[in-house]
Amino acid sequence: QVQLVESGGGLVQIGGSLRLSCAASGFTFRTYSMAWYRQAPGKERELVASHNSPLGRTKYVDSVKGRFTISRDNGNNTLYLQMNSLKPEDTAVYYCNRGGGSFAPYASWGQGTQVTVSS
Repeated sequence: QVQLVESGGGLVQIGGSLRLSCAASGFTFRTYSMAWYRQAPGKERELVASHNSPLGRTKYVDSVKGRFTISRDNGNNTLYLQMNSLKPEDTAVYYCNRGGGSFAPYASWGQGTQVTVSS
């Protein structure tokens, strides 16, 4: 059974930083491209960053390039998102799932972690 458990969100001021983590289980984590998604109130979920394994290639949506860094620890089945220089428009619930490769996200999503950027 696929399980995705996100953590690390919180309330941060403009310009602050957060590091999100995603603990994955129930599938062969190291063989899939993984991604972070976010969904802001009233908006559709969007993919913000992906990490291709084992090639290690990363991709980012333009709005977070240069500020967010995606990484992974295949030994511990964990995906990370380092978020720096946070802006109010980064406020959203952040989720991890498969993405950025040939496979669609799993139908089962985690609970997500709330990131709120305030002034």
